[in-house]
Amino acid sequence: MKIAQIAPLMEAVPPRLYGGTERVVSWLCEELVAQGHDVTLFASADSITSAQLVPCAKQALRLNPAVRDWVPHYMVMLDRVRRMASQFDVLHFHIDAVQFPLFHAAPERVVTTLHGRQDLPDLISLYREFPDMQLVSISDSQRAPIADANFVATVRHGLPEHLHRPTFDPQGGYLAFLGRISPEKRPDRAIEIARAVGLPLKIAAKVDRADEDYWREKIAPMIVGADVEFVGEINERQKADFLGNARALLFPIDWPEPFGLVMIEAMACGTPVLAFRNGSTPEIVRDGVTGTIVSSVEEAVAAMPGVLALDRKLVRKAFEAEFTARRMAQDYVKLYRSFAASAAERAVPATENVEYQRRPDTVAASLVN
Repeated sequence: MKIAQIAPLMEAVPPRLYGGTERVVSWLCEELVAQGHDVTLFASADSITSAQLVPCAKQALRLNPAVRDWVPHYMVMLDRVRRMASQFDVLHFHIDAVQFPLFHAAPERVVTTLHGRQDLPDLISLYREFPDMQLVSISDSQRAPIADANFVATVRHGLPEHLHRPTFDPQGGYLAFLGRISPEKRPDRAIEIARAVGLPLKIAAKVDRADEDYWREKIAPMIVGADVEFVGEINERQKADFLGNARALLFPIDWPEPFGLVMIEAMACGTPVLAFRNGSTPEIVRDGVTGTIVSSVEEAVAAMPGVLALDRKLVRKAFEAEFTARRMAQDYVKLYRSFAASAAERAVPATENVEYQRRPDTVAASLVN
């Protein structure tokens, strides 16, 4: 199939440091190419990909000090996608909904994966205005605030099977927190839990400009003594060592997390996850196998011995069974092919549609191979 992947421009694909959506888009592109598909990636020029790259900004917008407004860059990208659209079987967007007004006239080849939170009240009217735009959720819980929107599938994220080598005998002796320093990620809870169970905590996280006050006023004062270490922002190569040598990952979120990529990154390393019951966490963590779900700091402290006792080999096996990029790409290809089959069914004259109804698998296969 000829597939266009349209990525955010804030980070490169893959991102140099933090950037969950761009990382997922990269893994998806690489796996689709490996499976023999013709993939074109619309992204920043500093992206690295096996797909054909259509550069839409000189570099990742977040890393370009000359960029003051992201909107013009996205307008340029959308126009390039529009002009090339006829070349593709599927246009797969990962940029929220800014493309809706431009592409809603012919939505049958267009799909949008929603990567962010959907509990913001303004979004309800947006999806009602564009009811034909096909949406993919990254967890079932993500759908709850906009349950009437046009969801065609849930496709959970996956990462390359061999990206992170598992560590079955961790040497670090610490608990890990990985992500962003922000109120909804609750690093303060992570610090409280680690101190209560008597284990050191390492925090690998970025501080966005919007969260600088929270960092300075709330979190930085809590990082005193040798029991809590702020590592800062780390790259992909550093993650395997950071997560693999941790005894457990703390994921004490306080918001409706749409997915939580760091949870499956930890599982890939064999590291169990202690997560709070919010958003997607019950869909990602298999309680008693890959970690434990709790609802309070007190429950987290009480659950920690059981989390630390989990079999790290089983954690890794669960990752391999559920959260690889291969499985993610296969789920998306199945969805893309359903679009092609539906389009063909609409195009077949009524006198020929009987044959299609008798042999859908044969006809669909001939359309996409």
